Amino acid sequence: MTATTRTPGSPGSPEAAARRSDPLTAPDGAPWDLLVVGGGTAGLVAAHTAAGFGARTLLVERHRTGGDCLWTGCVPSKALLAAAHAAAAARQAPRLGVHVGDVRVDFAEVMRHVHATIERIEPVDSPERLRGAGVAVAHGSVVMTGPQSAVVDGEPVRFAQALLATGSAPSVPGIPGLADSDPLTSDDVWDLTELPGRLLVLGGGPIGCELGQAFARLGSRVAIVEAGPRILGPEDAHAADLVRASLRADGVELHEDVSLERVEGAPGGVTAHLSDGTRLQADRVLVAVGRAPGTRDLGLAVAGVELTERGHVVVDGALRTTNPRIWAAGDLTGHPAFTHVAGMHGSLAASNAVLGLRRKVRLDTVPRVTYTQPEVASFGVGTESDDPSHTVHRIDAGEVDRAVAEDDTDGEVAVVLDGRGRLVGARVVGPRAGEVLAELTLAAQAGVSLRTVAGTIHPYPAWSDGVSKAALSRTREELAKPVPATVTRVLARGRRRWVQHRASAAAATPPAR
Repeated sequence: MTATTRTPGSPGSPEAAARRSDPLTAPDGAPWDLLVVGGGTAGLVAAHTAAGFGARTLLVERHRTGGDCLWTGCVPSKALLAAAHAAAAARQAPRLGVHVGDVRVDFAEVMRHVHATIERIEPVDSPERLRGAGVAVAHGSVVMTGPQSAVVDGEPVRFAQALLATGSAPSVPGIPGLADSDPLTSDDVWDLTELPGRLLVLGGGPIGCELGQAFARLGSRVAIVEAGPRILGPEDAHAADLVRASLRADGVELHEDVSLERVEGAPGGVTAHLSDGTRLQADRVLVAVGRAPGTRDLGLAVAGVELTERGHVVVDGALRTTNPRIWAAGDLTGHPAFTHVAGMHGSLAASNAVLGLRRKVRLDTVPRVTYTQPEVASFGVGTESDDPSHTVHRIDAGEVDRAVAEDDTDGEVAVVLDGRGRLVGARVVGPRAGEVLAELTLAAQAGVSLRTVAGTIHPYPAWSDGVSKAALSRTREELAKPVPATVTRVLARGRRRWVQHRASAAAATPPAR
């Protein structure tokens, strides 16, 4: 038997199968019930949801299904971080009495792990998976031609309703000389085959801090330049302080409240000029300063869909655009640009469109996680709120026995309550912070009180012990207030007298013969 090989894109190859397009006309010739534009997280969830309700659904993706999360975001970044954190754990093992010798990083093997992770997850987001759920899938660029019509690479498509889910892309600022340095972004950093000896990261937000720490732990000399007052600007100062200390311990050079003014040179020999006069030498520049919505060249004005000044689609609380037949979901709405938000958007918008519901987005309990070490996870009102009615309850990681046992006590759990004692925000810093935050997010979403959380049996010793202790702290504080304290003292005294009376009565009663 002779083995045969197929070149990418040739008939019968996996690439060609993935690019196969279904007809752009619904089987009965009528308009599609729902046209989904974009095959990232929001579009995938929307298409599955609509088809599950029996709607005739067409999803059109310009490039490949799976979107940023699968190909350039969540999946590859967390695979890279896993390798970087493993290297750091090996180097730090002596503090626990474990000595592993020199730690050697094979960057090529690390990147093979990253791409193998993508390949393993890719079938879940594949066109065939969509088709199996009853979704028609086509490839091409969509341009709206009217309120209920579009073309896909010039071929007409009619729809009763549509859902826009075209996501976002990394922004690259027009800094003089930056383009000539061939800057990397979160889209193409995964194409590296060799570890940059010196890496300049422009932007100290979550992506910049995550990738900066990862490359430092893998062996690069990393400098992060943040134009804002400090790294992780949306997070509270204490959380930023803990991450800053960790980055510096990993050898990262931080430049905060400083902007990049110009760049000279090309890959392998880049000179970055900062606003404070500092010059940094680097082999590559990685830009992580934000993302721009993917709303250009869609013909949205013709469809009656309005955009904000920043290019986001204008939506109401139910994710309906200014064209009542068109909905939007994910990054292009201007809502928090997270995969979990995009997934929730896709489900909600598709349900509203197909079933005629008016479910609304709730943004006050959207969690966010920065996957550095330590992790930073939070939602809602921050601990630095200037509202005098807000109270904050903190538990330092040093009070969590699991953290003490693992010698990892740089962190905390903090909860924010409003004047009525309702949970309106929380922040967790430390290992597994994202998982620990989930309980508090659910409590806030469901209106569950911290007293109920305190009364729930938590596993011990676990990282969630910080949540339990914070809830217990709040409960004890409430019980210490004058009225509850008086009531409990009266009850305790009454119970004591009743028990003493029963004991005296039992002692005075002669034993039965």
